Amino acid sequence: MSEPPVRPRPDLTLWQMFNMSVGFFGIQHGFEIQFARMSTIYEKLGAQPDEIPFLWLAAPATGLIIQPIIGYLSDKTWIPSLRMRRRPYFLVGAILGTLALFVMPNSGSLWMAAGLLWVLDASLNISMEPFRAFVADKQNSAQRPTGYAFQSLMIGLGTILGNYIASQTSMHLAFYICASIFLVSVLYTVVTTPEEPPEPEALPASAAGANALARWWNETRTCYARMPDVMRRLAVVQFFTWMGLFCMWMFYAVAVPHNVFGASDPHSELYEKGVRFAALTTTVRGVATPLFALLIPFLVARIGRAHTHALALLAAGTGLVSVGFISDPNLLFVAMVGAGIGWASVVSMPYVILVEHLPRGQYGIYMGIFNMFIVIPEICVALGLGGVIMGLLGDNRAYGVAFGGGLLLVAAVLTLVLLRRYEPQGRTA
Repeated sequence: MSEPPVRPRPDLTLWQMFNMSVGFFGIQHGFEIQFARMSTIYEKLGAQPDEIPFLWLAAPATGLIIQPIIGYLSDKTWIPSLRMRRRPYFLVGAILGTLALFVMPNSGSLWMAAGLLWVLDASLNISMEPFRAFVADKQNSAQRPTGYAFQSLMIGLGTILGNYIASQTSMHLAFYICASIFLVSVLYTVVTTPEEPPEPEALPASAAGANALARWWNETRTCYARMPDVMRRLAVVQFFTWMGLFCMWMFYAVAVPHNVFGASDPHSELYEKGVRFAALTTTVRGVATPLFALLIPFLVARIGRAHTHALALLAAGTGLVSVGFISDPNLLFVAMVGAGIGWASVVSMPYVILVEHLPRGQYGIYMGIFNMFIVIPEICVALGLGGVIMGLLGDNRAYGVAFGGGLLLVAAVLTLVLLRRYEPQGRTA
């Protein structure tokens, strides 16, 4: 039986795309403050280098559990009186995440800090997952590269401001400011961007009790089994990409004070200087991200989606590999430019490539399943880097970042090998 005809989606104005992407600007503040400060909080509370990866398990573990569920629920949600589908999840996640960010810098023990990171990352996942499907809901095929590029733009701007705040203010104040920006930005998107009702076949006949849970499980299992071939290929690329990025997030903020500035005491003034300098260099990553995001639609039109993504991963991998060999702190700015170029593509191009091959009405659940190929490699790194890889690297945090860069170079090669066949024809390119 053929599917009913798809309701045409008109082109959105640039202002409409801006409004629907502002929430991602806020969400990124929640991520950036944890990237800039979480490992340093752990070290100040007594964590050793081989313990940090394990303490970071909260981020991928919560995503593995929550995102497929939230994706499914947002597919099936429609509140007619408020004309809301994805936006309730944005808002709930923002409120919970804001509370966690306010408490985080006051952690009195390692396990309190790790527990709050679980709460924070669960909240960020509740907000972020429906945002990916939100673009697919709102935009037609031709505009999706631009729509996801707008998300990259907002992520880049959030990276700039979040890390500037982390580099220029006290730890406590940085968490409080980022929490406030997170909540206000998501509220802006919720208020300014209306949603259209989902296709009738996407809505369940009822949503109560064990039947709802069974429907979620059955649909998730069916979608996983019927995963499009392009999604399987992207999964391989994502595996190496996100292992590499997770190495950067775990170790860059502590590699700079230890391996570039030569600080050994996490409570010393030199250590704090290194931490703030790391956050300052990361603002450059944030500058590179939106600038490259603006180029993405033009590069896609000229060299294709796979070549654009591979080029960006090559830049990121080269930048991170160089961190393992840098002694002049100013060269870190150059490394972070490469990381920013890669980040702009990572948060946009895989979704641009994927969404064309997903059935309408199931964008959310497929995006949730796709997130498994982000969090599973992160879990592998968190478990492997602690006892195995960091041991081989002599607990050198900068080499941990460089190891991640090597994984990104592998992902760049795999992108060209696996994804070149999925270039769309005509206007959708």
